[in-house]
Amino acid sequence: MEFKKVNALIRGFETLELMARKKEPLGISEIAAKLKMHKGTVFSMVHTLEELGVLENSGGKYIFGPKLYTLGKAAEKGSNLIRTVHPYLEKISSETNLSAFLGMRSGLRAIILDKADSGFNFRISSEIGIQIPLVAGAHGKALLSHLADDEVDDLLSGITLRKFTPISCVSKAEFKQMIQQTRVDGIAWDQGEYIEGIKALAIPLKTGKKDPQVAIWVIGVNGLLKDEEMKSCSKLMLEVGEEIRQLFAA
Repeated sequence: MEFKKVNALIRGFETLELMARKKEPLGISEIAAKLKMHKGTVFSMVHTLEELGVLENSGGKYIFGPKLYTLGKAAEKGSNLIRTVHPYLEKISSETNLSAFLGMRSGLRAIILDKADSGFNFRISSEIGIQIPLVAGAHGKALLSHLADDEVDDLLSGITLRKFTPISCVSKAEFKQMIQQTRVDGIAWDQGEYIEGIKALAIPLKTGKKDPQVAIWVIGVNGLLKDEEMKSCSKLMLEVGEEIRQLFAA
């Protein structure tokens, strides 16, 4: 059945995404300017969202309201993916003293859906909901390994690979080979290609569905992820990936 997109709903979500990125109260004029929308449209939309409790007026500017937090918590608890995977993030983090993440692909970005931080005093972490570049590091290779070669070609054809660090891969042919190797090995490595001095390992998660494309990854400084640690962590993550695959296949 064909459907017609509801533009007002699209604009509402664009507003919420803008506020999430800015992380500060925004006025109607600011929202209109950033999203290139008419002030009258933004005025009506923002006040409707305020009436619903999704937004809240704070000194003439708007912040997230209580209804949005309620919905967010309900979504978090209700997500079968997050509920299933989170204990494994905790397991990986506790056994490796590294931060473990669950993320999904969204266009050319990876969104962090969940995480588990170790109790180790020195750790590297990031917040849930943060978006990071897709075409970089172990997480990108793992997420893109879900795609067929022609889909990878289409995606890479429209972008330029950034040199995040001195050892970042900027060759599309080489990056595609890394993605293909990830499919074979079931795991991707990053020796500092995305953040200098930071290593990472990532596995694509097989949930029985093509969408969303999801992956688990861990990150740590070079001193915590030496060759031996990388090998043992790889073994653990592959075992976890297989256990999760079996859970979703059941």
